[in-house]
Amino acid sequence: MLTFFKKIFTWWNRATLGTNIQTFFFGKYVGKDFFGNKYYHNKKGKRWVIYKDEVDASKIPSEWYSWMHHTKNKIENIHDLKKYDWQKPHQPNQTGTDNSHHPNKNNDKTNKKYTTWKN
Repeated sequence: MLTFFKKIFTWWNRATLGTNIQTFFFGKYVGKDFFGNKYYHNKKGKRWVIYKDEVDASKIPSEWYSWMHHTKNKIENIHDLKKYDWQKPHQPNQTGTDNSHHPNKNNDKTNKKYTTWKN
């Protein structure tokens, strides 16, 4: 029952009820990426994604990003690209977590190349 209310009133827990209805009636399935996100479009040219887990726009891979934004490039129709050893795996957005970047996270004192004249 709680999951049903989450689908109606929240958008950050996957697709809402309205998105599911629109996808069912007007959406044409295009493909799926390696995260499990599903991509759809309609006859008017609108494109959208149904995320597998939590909604995070950084989970759209680069090969699907160009498709979502109607960007023409050579790899637009090739969505199953080979991943190389030097490519890093995806990390979700770290803003607001303990893993986010802080310049002085481990240093209590800022290391300056000069000393101030006021103490």
